[in-house]
Amino acid sequence: MKRLRGLAELGLVGLLGAAQTAAYVETELWPLQMLAIAGLAWRVGKASAGRAALLGLAFGFAWLGAGTWWLFVSMHRYGGLPAWMAVLAVAALAAFLSLYLAAAMAATARWRSSGPLASATVFAAAWLLAELARGLVFTGFPWVASGYAHVDSPLGGLASWLGVYGIGALAAGLAAAFGFSKLGSLRGWFAPSAALLAAIVLGSLAGSIDFTRPTGELRITLLQGNVPQDEKFSARYVPQALALTAAQLEGARGELVVGPETVIPLLPDQLDPAWWQSVQDRFRSPGRAAILGIPLGNEEAGYTNSAAGIAATTAALPGGFYRYDKHHLVPFGEFIPTGFKWFTRLMDIPLGDFNRGPLTAPSFAFKGQRIAPNICYEDLFGEELAARFLPEAEAPTILANLSNIGWFGETIAVAQHLQISRMRTLELQRPMIRATNTGATVVIDHRGAVTAQLPPFTRGELETHVEGRSGTTPFAAWAGRFGLWPLVLAGVLMLGLAFALRRRP
Repeated sequence: MKRLRGLAELGLVGLLGAAQTAAYVETELWPLQMLAIAGLAWRVGKASAGRAALLGLAFGFAWLGAGTWWLFVSMHRYGGLPAWMAVLAVAALAAFLSLYLAAAMAATARWRSSGPLASATVFAAAWLLAELARGLVFTGFPWVASGYAHVDSPLGGLASWLGVYGIGALAAGLAAAFGFSKLGSLRGWFAPSAALLAAIVLGSLAGSIDFTRPTGELRITLLQGNVPQDEKFSARYVPQALALTAAQLEGARGELVVGPETVIPLLPDQLDPAWWQSVQDRFRSPGRAAILGIPLGNEEAGYTNSAAGIAATTAALPGGFYRYDKHHLVPFGEFIPTGFKWFTRLMDIPLGDFNRGPLTAPSFAFKGQRIAPNICYEDLFGEELAARFLPEAEAPTILANLSNIGWFGETIAVAQHLQISRMRTLELQRPMIRATNTGATVVIDHRGAVTAQLPPFTRGELETHVEGRSGTTPFAAWAGRFGLWPLVLAGVLMLGLAFALRRRP
């Protein structure tokens, strides 16, 4: 009977971990996430360190499994991996990444205090270090980091100060305060409720502060080709894809036209020279420019996943265009980790082994704006985008994300990625324009609001305006200089203090 109760407890905690992932798609559900974390803390507060580790593992496994199940689509539907093997791969990834949370819950159970707020502080510190480990170790996989649930919550106002990990730790600590409190009386509700109310007021006040100022508007066109992923790189269908791109470029009326990642799926020397020259000529006239996703390089120098910026002023540059090379590459998709070539050989996907671009790439200058491209997965790493804000005089005024997550089909990955981009705009108080193959193709203002968008999984061109901004947020200032190390240090110091106090006679 005791074993059945134990399994039921793990199942309940797993359900909480899975349920709270809805808040990463529908961000008005952020209270659901906090309720789920409160439930986890409640059970951890009654557990030994070993049992708490199992609870953290169950919560984290369900959280990551429910939040990233769409990886199955790329491996099975497009990669040809047997369904059972694709399921096993997703489960193995979720289980491995959940080890960080398991360790965090074990530390919480061992070092927490008798008071709910002190215990919640230990929980928040351990939670922070677990999320930072997931976001940094082995190049990081911070998808569905907990702070993304708070893009539209009052705590989101703290993004320009704390960043997504700081918000996630604060929300986790507030939720844990309820989980550790004795809620059977009004007195038990007072301390956690007061802390939550104070955080909501602080977040609302912080969110009203504007660290930036406008630098003028650009009329833009964002392209969304909706090219089926199983056709995008097929030699049979590439001519059709290029014809579609040419038609979209010809009809685009914006001063700046942005196409998604690999909107041109071939290297420049593989293209019809007349076709490529016509594209460049179209944007050489004054007042016109384009940023287009394209692979670049050669066999000797290596290849990069890149964006080419074309304008009259770029004609004298090598190749005749501005070049941005993706810095943060996707494991298994853009580089193969040591020892895993056997796994990638099982899949029929055109995987790359790309070179990395520089961390602090220059922006694309056009009509008084500095547009900073980033490619797909890169906008998960706000600290790396912040590094491009130093010095302030060269900081981007507009962020541009070029993506193709057609690999994951018509799934929640599109909505999740939109919330990730919105968090970046809150952290840096910069607008972000997103040109994608299947969605979400949108304009997000410097306050995280979507001001224009195309329906996902359709073909079209988004004609609208974007207002550039200058100025530096506190997050951009500290993360640009030090990365995430200030948060690592804060988490270690808080846990170290808790450990010291527990050992004091």
